[in-house]
Amino acid sequence: MKPGGALLEAEGLVRRYAMRRGFFGHAVEVRAVDGVSLKLERGRTLGLVGESGCGKSTTGRLVLGMEMPDAGRVSFEGATMPQPGSTAWRKLRARMQMVFQDPLGALDRRLPIATQIAEPLDIHAIGAASDRSARVEALLRAVGLRPDQGARYPHELSGGQRQRAVLARALATDPAVLVCDEPISALDVSIQAQVMNLLLDLQEQFGTSMLFVSHDLRAVRQVSHRVAVMYLGRIVEEGEPDAVLHDPAHPYTRALVSAIPHPGRTGQRMVLQGDPPNPADRPSGCAFHPRCPVANSFCAREAPVLKPRADGRLIACHVAHGEVTAGHGFTGQEAA
Repeated sequence: MKPGGALLEAEGLVRRYAMRRGFFGHAVEVRAVDGVSLKLERGRTLGLVGESGCGKSTTGRLVLGMEMPDAGRVSFEGATMPQPGSTAWRKLRARMQMVFQDPLGALDRRLPIATQIAEPLDIHAIGAASDRSARVEALLRAVGLRPDQGARYPHELSGGQRQRAVLARALATDPAVLVCDEPISALDVSIQAQVMNLLLDLQEQFGTSMLFVSHDLRAVRQVSHRVAVMYLGRIVEEGEPDAVLHDPAHPYTRALVSAIPHPGRTGQRMVLQGDPPNPADRPSGCAFHPRCPVANSFCAREAPVLKPRADGRLIACHVAHGEVTAGHGFTGQEAA
């Protein structure tokens, strides 16, 4: 399949949760995802990166229809995502699959691997029952496992082999979209590279579009055709991987890039001050301004809009767009 053209689009996604403060405290609203829009093209990978708790995994569940947004919409091939649990939604789920972070937790420890790979074929009645064993063997070979390993149980496989089995199960229905939620974070470094290369090979072979959710910028750069950086429920920068990671425009992206270990690095690492803010107590204006080294009082008052810059990147930053001049470290007193 030739890449190109929007396959899946999300517009203004919002997902709110109620959280209670303390044992007897009152309920407060947490916006895990706050107005996220993204586009996934056919045969391409969009990398979604950010700190833990920024909302990237929730975004992955929203685009699959595993959760319904409180606002916004998701469309697949131009049609709005059906209601979860409906007949149309169950039929569409065969074309959209998820690869979870923990392969052992994603697999049923009581069933052999081959049985679990065949399960999506049985649920969606794909192919003749007599042909499904051959399909399972082909999937095992496609992900680098031997057919005889299909008779093993999850605890009898290594972490890398289990993740390959999870990938085989996700590919069983020949999906158009894969959402990979931290697919390598639970693996040893030596195995991570194998799984990353496998994802690239599978995309080349099957033409699958991928939303690759990760906190690892190096992994995102390896597999992605486009990168979106997320902070506190919002996308703050999006563009081509080389542009975003070699010349980051948003201060938060610069901090993430500077934290990547790099032999012979000459520049100083950019260390952010303070802790990530509480999603239940979002700062006014730009959510990043309390930690931003270039924010000023305007950043504390007005939330920036994600919009294109001259180089084609999408940036949500007043300073990066030249709307205000850089400050010298925001203390919070300037907004008074």
